[in-house]
Amino acid sequence: MKNSRRKFIKYAGMAGLGIAGSRFTESLASGNESSIPFPEIISETNINRMTQEENLSLIGQYGEWATSLANNKMPSLSFRRKEWTDIKKWHQAADAKVRDRLAVPNIGSAPEVTVKKQYIWDGLHIEELTWRLPYGRPTDAILLKPADAKTPLPGILAFHDHGGNKYFGTRKITRTGDDQHPLMKEHQTNYYSGRAWANEVAKRGYVVLVSDAFPFASRRVLMQDVPEQQRDGLNDNNPEDPKNIEKYNSWAGEHEHIMAKSLFSAGTTWPGVFMAEDRVALDILSARKDVIKDKIGCGGLSGGGMRTVFTGGLDSRIKCAVCVGFMTTWKDFVLNKSFTHTWMTYVPILPNELDFPEILGLRVPLPTLVLNDTNDDLYTVPEMNAADKILSEVYKKAGASDRYKCTFYPGEHKFDSDMQKEAFDWFDKWLK
Repeated sequence: MKNSRRKFIKYAGMAGLGIAGSRFTESLASGNESSIPFPEIISETNINRMTQEENLSLIGQYGEWATSLANNKMPSLSFRRKEWTDIKKWHQAADAKVRDRLAVPNIGSAPEVTVKKQYIWDGLHIEELTWRLPYGRPTDAILLKPADAKTPLPGILAFHDHGGNKYFGTRKITRTGDDQHPLMKEHQTNYYSGRAWANEVAKRGYVVLVSDAFPFASRRVLMQDVPEQQRDGLNDNNPEDPKNIEKYNSWAGEHEHIMAKSLFSAGTTWPGVFMAEDRVALDILSARKDVIKDKIGCGGLSGGGMRTVFTGGLDSRIKCAVCVGFMTTWKDFVLNKSFTHTWMTYVPILPNELDFPEILGLRVPLPTLVLNDTNDDLYTVPEMNAADKILSEVYKKAGASDRYKCTFYPGEHKFDSDMQKEAFDWFDKWLK
């Protein structure tokens, strides 16, 4: 009830700004949020939640200067620059530079995959998989496909979100039985309309692979593996207890800056590690006989959207990408929103060469869908609009405007059932 009231107040506030007509308020009154009309692009003059602080920045008077270093000029490798007329030459140069900045670690060839268990549930054939990388604990993964599938199907590499919750990984977007951890039931209710979206897209005729990301769930940092003075009195006992999970997630959040600084000191980046591990998962999915190798997509919300930006932008095997709840500009991070984001996002020096949306734009002319929420506190609406404009210009210059789309939905940070429908339809359009 409190959540509904909060949404009503926010929607009513937006209606008061004049961004929607009578059908908007009628939908609110009926409680039918799914029927709320909303424009695809919200202008800066319509919504600006920083009206009283618009001239302030997260780093005080240094904000304007810091922004001017990279964001007041066209990045050197932007395809929007006039000198880039040959898309192949541009892509070769930009792709190589991004890979160099990411410092993707070499983690070897695809590992041997073990099927721990397989079974049928809710119309899906489910496989519980595991594989071991050269470092850390084994990676657990879930594979889902229609139980009655007789021929190879398109594949989806589904990325779970961050959500300030490193104890869980694959379970955030899957469901494999009648029993579900109460925290995951709540998580899916809050972010996914109570749905396990990986299951739902698999039911539409896909082989879907979801793996635990570094360092989540099976890949998380355990207390026994760090010095005692770093444990804050925590241990690895009774791991499934909600109170212990809450304590662990709090610890893991505070540990992020340590992990990031250690990775930088090791000569790599957090997005680079993601890229290396997600490429292994893509290798595994692509090698399956039940997958059509030239029809593979990827997508995810939030941290999953960020991974979509990098893997979708840099791996041409991804024929269709859906980035949800993670699209803005470097300027937004500099001035407004770096404090709302994980250390997993940043790639030193790269803003001089590409704006953040242009990382995903490296995949042009391959199909790309971006889904945003207008009340998403992780970004400002003007910069989400700016990111959309950048990607639109990239795709237009490449003669592929029909292969890019961005849609704004009302509400807070989420990937709800309406957004899922658009995402799944987009996969169907380009992969089937």
